[in-house]
Amino acid sequence: MTNWLRAALVALTFLAPVVGPAHVQASNGELALLSSYIGNWRGEGALVGGDKPEPFRCRLGVSQGNQLKINYTGRCTLVNATLSISGTIAYNDDARRYEAVMSSNAGYTGLAIGRQSNSSISFDLREQQKDRAGSDVRIGARILLINDSITVDFEVEFNNSGEILTASVPFSR
Repeated sequence: MTNWLRAALVALTFLAPVVGPAHVQASNGELALLSSYIGNWRGEGALVGGDKPEPFRCRLGVSQGNQLKINYTGRCTLVNATLSISGTIAYNDDARRYEAVMSSNAGYTGLAIGRQSNSSISFDLREQQKDRAGSDVRIGARILLINDSITVDFEVEFNNSGEILTASVPFSR
């Protein structure tokens, strides 16, 4: 498997967790928590598990959106690929949960449900996808918003080879 394909799959993992909230009407507490993440973020990590660790860098901009939402846009540079994402995070009062919507230049669009524990919100994704050769790939990702920090952890397992790639990217302002 080429380094570019690995990087693209890992980037897709990062992109996959965030996709579009339904009816939204957040209380002041939920909106205040989301608004605390407004700003410009940068993160660096390394993809581990391939031939050698491969560094990558990401930028993420979070801004106030309409109707009690925050919007985000991001770019990640991985090996020879640049991937971009955009989306919205909101609190859905009807469902009593945080929801994130995302789309990417890699063609992914999806929804992730957030789990809140005190002042942290975690968005988790577990899914199966196909790589370019049609082989199954298991993807897991977690975006953690906690105490004015953002961390993205992910794992990609190529079912045919059993190869597992992992990374953790801490973001800071």
